Amino acid sequence: MRIGIDFGGTKTEIICLDASNRKELYRKRIPTVKNDYAATVREISGLVLEAESTLGQKGTVGIGIPGTVTPETGLVKNSNSVWTIGKPLQKDISDALSREVRMENDANCFAVSEAADGAGAGKEMVFGVIIGTGCGGGIAIKGAAHRGINSIGGEWGHNPLPYPAGEEVPGPACYCGRAGCLETWISGTGFKNDYSRVTGEALSTHDIIAAAESGETKAVAALDRYADRLARGLAQIVNILDPDVIVLGGGMSNVKSLYERVPQKWGKYIFSDTVKTPILPARHGDSSGVRGAAWLWR
Repeated sequence: MRIGIDFGGTKTEIICLDASNRKELYRKRIPTVKNDYAATVREISGLVLEAESTLGQKGTVGIGIPGTVTPETGLVKNSNSVWTIGKPLQKDISDALSREVRMENDANCFAVSEAADGAGAGKEMVFGVIIGTGCGGGIAIKGAAHRGINSIGGEWGHNPLPYPAGEEVPGPACYCGRAGCLETWISGTGFKNDYSRVTGEALSTHDIIAAAESGETKAVAALDRYADRLARGLAQIVNILDPDVIVLGGGMSNVKSLYERVPQKWGKYIFSDTVKTPILPARHGDSSGVRGAAWLWR
């Protein structure tokens, strides 16, 4: 069987598929342990062993992480799960399970899943966006992840917010050491923090969205700011890659109004007289990334 793990900022999920990568045999989701590298290795390897014990069979293991592994060193880089940076996570989990483990950026796994049989099925180039705890991007070309020579293909979240207004400069501090990264504005965390900065009120992302949907003025304004920033960020992707489709995943992808708001705003930022790029929600929802991780062993 094929085992996939999505190691996320909020939750860690495992899925077991049959050898065809189609039929689901097992699934479990747990809160992600934070700031403890040894516990992370135990948690991920433990999920695999528990699933195999339950099903009575072993499988291949693919893992999506919110970062990437440097091929030359085998160490994690660019992860917003900062306690894994500089660690040999792939090797340590391989050692714990006594077998080869494949590891890929979570947004790449997401893009591959949606390109295979999701919202981007049949498209030559899919740009997959994860806007949840953090902000990731992945590129699938003809169904395969495009990593790039530096293993950072699609990492749009650590580019600066385009066309910043005066109040957006220098922007919020980012864990990467810079300020004003897209991730600090258009992740779910960034959306919540922006609302708090402007209003002085601390609400959850869910509560702000619910308030906006009910017409509350401050929440509507926050969502409008968010949609414009997302439009600016995605416009740069269209200008550079011109993908056949953009697929959104992560918690913010569930905000239905974004699929109308963003295309209404991004035309003035895209270098074209017409914009035909579809922007769609993930067909497989917030479990698309874990499916893509299992598919690393196609």
